[in-house]
Formats: sequence, structure tokens, C-alpha cells
Amino acid sequence: MSDNTVNRLGQKNNTGLTDAMFLTAYAEVLAAYNRTTKFKDRHYVRSIASGKAASFPTIGRAAARYHTPGTEIAGQTIPHNEKIITIDGLLISDVTIAEIDEAMNHFEVRGEYTRLLGEELAMEFDRNVARVGIQAARSTGWHASMPGGTKLIVATAKTSGLDLAGAIFAAGVTLDENYAPESERYGYVKPLQFALLVQETKNINKDWGGAGSYADGNITKINDIELVKATTLPTTNVTGTIGSKYDVNAATTAALVMHRNAVGTVKLIDMKMGSEWSERRQSTLLVAKQAMGHGVLRPEAAVEIATA
Repeated sequence: MSDNTVNRLGQKNNTGLTDAMFLTAYAEVLAAYNRTTKFKDRHYVRSIASGKAASFPTIGRAAARYHTPGTEIAGQTIPHNEKIITIDGLLISDVTIAEIDEAMNHFEVRGEYTRLLGEELAMEFDRNVARVGIQAARSTGWHASMPGGTKLIVATAKTSGLDLAGAIFAAGVTLDENYAPESERYGYVKPLQFALLVQETKNINKDWGGAGSYADGNITKINDIELVKATTLPTTNVTGTIGSKYDVNAATTAALVMHRNAVGTVKLIDMKMGSEWSERRQSTLLVAKQAMGHGVLRPEAAVEIATA
């Protein structure tokens, strides 16, 4: 069995190994995880107790027609389908701390390390959901009677806050036309594009019905779409994800607008922290882990804004 790669610390004296300190830090780690995720509470998440996948039912629309007196009303067929989302496997983030280093170190690191491990899981969670959101916007409808996702081309969407705001407004119109629910719509943009939106005072001018603050660098909504600053929104060609499941070329992506039902997550193991002392290695292994999977549910509820 190969030895672990031990993360070496400083050389100043302090107290030694304390598991109690690590256990106390777990609540803070979970809080940091929840603060870091931008997508977690903004899409459809389903937990399962066992198994490797979950089924998400989808139901289409009903049609209306004029009745001819005397003819029998036999009913109509409303399309049904299901989306199977599989668990990706166990995602971990880990670090090993040598007891001698921790004994000599002059400041406590376990709390900070566990927070970093939890945040990295949160970031990977968000990256995968964002990639699936773009995939949804590029997907065809799940039934002949249902529209697919939408891609809006605005060449200056990455450089003009006013043009990006117009594109987000147009995305809301698209969601209206696709009969996506009016509530729980979210617009995800990178920090630079978020700043450009704020700097266009028309977007936050209360005389125009805007909401936000130039001084605070904040803007809340455009066309009743909640704006979210998301560093995890991909803007490069993403390859090499697990089984290529989350690969997406997002080099021209400027923003993603979607209703919460566009993307689904199946959760088998929520974010957990664990620690294990090794007498053989005289060190403690800290592990953050989770087991989840993500997939497209309703393409008609997703709109990608791109420059090309």
C-alpha cells in the first residue's frame, strides 16, 4: 500500500491533535458549502436513500378543440415521459495532516482545511449544474409537441451591460412563450458581466423600475429574472468531465437564464465530512464527500445567451 501525500505545515509550537476541534468545525463547513453554491436551491433537487439513479417525470400540455354537438367526447392523449438521472459516483476532496506538523504549527488549520474541502465540493456541484443548464438550452424538445431550449446570439453580450440586459429581457420573453412558470427564473452571469449590468444605470434606475445599487455593486432583477453572480458559469470549452457527461463548449457563452425545472439533480449522499487517524502514518486524513448526478429535465425552460 502506498503512503499518503502528507500536507506539511509550519514549524512553530502550538497544541497538538484535537478531533473535537474538527467535529466542531463541521457545522461551519456545511454553512460554507451552502453559501458557496449558487445553483443548489435554484433547480430541481431530489434525494434518494439508495440506488444508482432516479426518475424525474415530465408531463406535456393539453390541447383544446371545439366540440360538434352529438359527437362523443373520448378524451385526448397528454404526452408523458421520464428523465433518468444517474449518480456520478463518489466525489471527494481530501487532505492529510501529520501529527508532528500540527503539534509544532502556531495556528489551527483544521477548520480552514475542512472549509476549503467543503467549498471545493460546492464549486464542483455548481460547475456541473451550470454545464447541464447550457446543455438544456441546446437540447431539442422531449416530445414533438414541446419546444426545445433556446440560444440567443448577441455579439456584444460580454462587453455591453445594456445589450446583455436586453438579452436577459428577451430570454424572459422566450420563457413566457415556452410557458415556463413566471416565478423561480434565474439569470446567471460571470462577475465581469454582473458588474457591467450594474454600471448601466438604466438597469438600476428606480424611475425605470430598476432595483439595485451602483454603490453596492448590486443588481437584483431584469424582467423579473433574479440575477445571480456565478463564477462557476463556464465560458471555455469544457472537456474531460466524468464520462464526458458534463462536456460543453461554452467559449461564447455570456449568460444562462433558466427556470428551476430546466435541470435536475439526484442526490444519494449529501456533503459529509470524515476524519481518520492513522497510527502507521502518524497523521489524520480529512475527507469531504458527496454522491450526486445532474441532467436536463425541461429544455424549454433554459435560454443561453452567447456572442456567437
